[in-house]
Amino acid sequence: MADEKIVPENGLEVRYERYKGIIKNFTLMSDIFMRNVFKQRECLEYVLQVIMEKQDLKVIDQIIQKDYKNLQGRSAIMDCVARDSEGKQFDVEIQQDNEGASPKRARYHSGLMDMNTLNPGQDFDELPESYVIFITRDDILGYGFPIYHIDRHIKEADDSFQDEAHIIYVNSRKQEDTELGRLMHDLHCKNADEMHSPVLAKRVHELKDTQKGVELMCHEMEKIYSEGMESGEKRGELKAKKETALSLAEMGLPVEKIAKAVNHNVKDVQKWIDETLCVTK
Repeated sequence: MADEKIVPENGLEVRYERYKGIIKNFTLMSDIFMRNVFKQRECLEYVLQVIMEKQDLKVIDQIIQKDYKNLQGRSAIMDCVARDSEGKQFDVEIQQDNEGASPKRARYHSGLMDMNTLNPGQDFDELPESYVIFITRDDILGYGFPIYHIDRHIKEADDSFQDEAHIIYVNSRKQEDTELGRLMHDLHCKNADEMHSPVLAKRVHELKDTQKGVELMCHEMEKIYSEGMESGEKRGELKAKKETALSLAEMGLPVEKIAKAVNHNVKDVQKWIDETLCVTK
C-alpha cells in the first residue's frame, strides 16, 4: 500500500493538501512522524547507539505501536519496542507532555515488557535485560542533566540490585555539543539539511521531500483522522485520547471536532493542545 500512489477523492483532496503543509512542520518529537522514521531500522539503531553509548549496537527486530495488556486487560501502547543482537529489550517513548512520562508509567512499561516476554515453562532467570527509554520534551526529573539512568538499589548494602531492568530519561531540552546533544537537536529539526545525523536526515528527507514519502505520510495521517472520527474511545486510555487529539490538532482540525472525535470535553482538549503543540511550535 505504501508503494501505491494515493489519489484523494472529494473531501480527501482538501485534507491531503492540508496534510502536505503540516508535514513540513513535523519533527521527530511528533508521534506520527517519529513512528514512520523508526520503521526504518537504521534510524532506531542510531538513536539507541547514541543513548546507550554503544556504537556496535545492532537492532534485530522492532515493533512500532506495540499493544501490551496486563492480566486485568488494561493495555498500554508502546511507541517502539525493539530487541538487539545481545537479546536486550528496549521500549523507546517520545513524550511531548509531562504526564505521559511519569515515573510510575515508566515502571508500568517495564513490568508489561517482562509479563509479555516469558513463555509458559520458562524460568524467571531467562528474562532479558530491559530498558525503558523516555525521550522527553522537558526536563521531567528536574535536575538539569541531559540524561538520567535509573536502576534499583540496595540501600543497606549501598549496592545495585541486579534485576537488569533499567529506566532512562533523556532530556531533549539539552542540545549541547555532544553526540547526545546533537541527537536531541536533530529530534527538533524540521528540515533534513539542518540535521547532524546523515542516517536520520536521509529518512526525514524521504518522508518530507519526495513524492513517495509525502504520499505515505498523508496516508498515515488520514488513518489517524479516520480512526479518530470513528471513535476516540476505541483505544480506551486517556493517554491514547491525548495522542489522537494532538495528532488531529497537528492536522489543523478545529478543537470542537477533535473533542467530539475523542469523546472528551473541549476544555481539556484545548488544554492539551496549548500545553503541548503551542510550546513546541
